[in-house]
Amino acid sequence: MARKEAASARVQVYLTDPKVVSGLNREARSGKMPLSQAAGRAIARGLQKSPQADPEDRLLQLERSLRDHMRSTARDMQIVQELLIEVARAFFVRLPDAIVDEDPTVQAAVDRRIERLLDATAARIVAGRTERPVPDEGRAFGQAN
Repeated sequence: MARKEAASARVQVYLTDPKVVSGLNREARSGKMPLSQAAGRAIARGLQKSPQADPEDRLLQLERSLRDHMRSTARDMQIVQELLIEVARAFFVRLPDAIVDEDPTVQAAVDRRIERLLDATAARIVAGRTERPVPDEGRAFGQAN
């Protein structure tokens, strides 16, 4: 029986985009195949109706990793929000309402303290630190500014 040779066509292509050239070279190296064979596989994938991603597609792996990270971050933020609500609920249950709460001076002082707290937190985040500086014992229990 005579064996049929696979039909092959010689095609000469000039690539001018350096990104395409480097991607094609990378695919040839990763598949341990000649550059022309890698180009043929890339063209065949492009002509498929629903192209399948390579098993080692780095962009697909990065996208999946990012999706998983976003899911876990969203879950963590939900946990933090629930904990914050529970702390606020416990705080407000034990703290009685007072007439002084309506005083604009007290409200301004509270707003100023909250702003300082947020600024200090933002500075720690930017600096890459998570621990809080230890306050002086004399200042920790002193009068609030």
